[in-house]
Amino acid sequence: MPLPFLTADGVSDADDVGDEVLAHADDDHDRWRRPYRPGPWRVAIAALLLLLSAFMLLATMIVAFAGGGWAGAGSCLAAALAVLASALQMLRVGVWVSRTGLRRVGFFVTRTIPWNEVTGLRTVQQPVRWLGLPRTVQGQALTVSARGVEEPPVLLTDHNADFLSRAEAFDRASDAVEAWAEEYRAVPA
Repeated sequence: MPLPFLTADGVSDADDVGDEVLAHADDDHDRWRRPYRPGPWRVAIAALLLLLSAFMLLATMIVAFAGGGWAGAGSCLAAALAVLASALQMLRVGVWVSRTGLRRVGFFVTRTIPWNEVTGLRTVQQPVRWLGLPRTVQGQALTVSARGVEEPPVLLTDHNADFLSRAEAFDRASDAVEAWAEEYRAVPA
């Protein structure tokens, strides 16, 4: 990672090259990575959950020191840790790619599809969930077709917590996932 504030003239080696390096153009292809940044809605929800867990940990300390008993402090601590784990999982949710395949991380379920099983990726217009809630709106979705899968699962939508009101970011992310697919579908891992 170039650090321009560490160089004398403020110009790093990456600025001298003049062209942008793709996120998947480095040597470490075996590591799972998200080809896009988490969106502001996802970060805001996780930040609120982290704030709530901080208050719950403070309540745990108050209950423990006020003599409320270890059972009350333990239940407050367990609840705070559950909220903290939820916030961290909220930040992990999304699509991850590596040389071995495509991984869709959900809040409760993670599914990995090897590149040799992926038959196609398509951006389609269809009803999509708004921020993951039961309400659906008309939007775009990136779906993956794989061998042995009857209904193509939705990877990304333009109305989820990463891309709500950010159509250009959705297009860049779907293009990045499709670029990974084109590069590694034909190459055996």
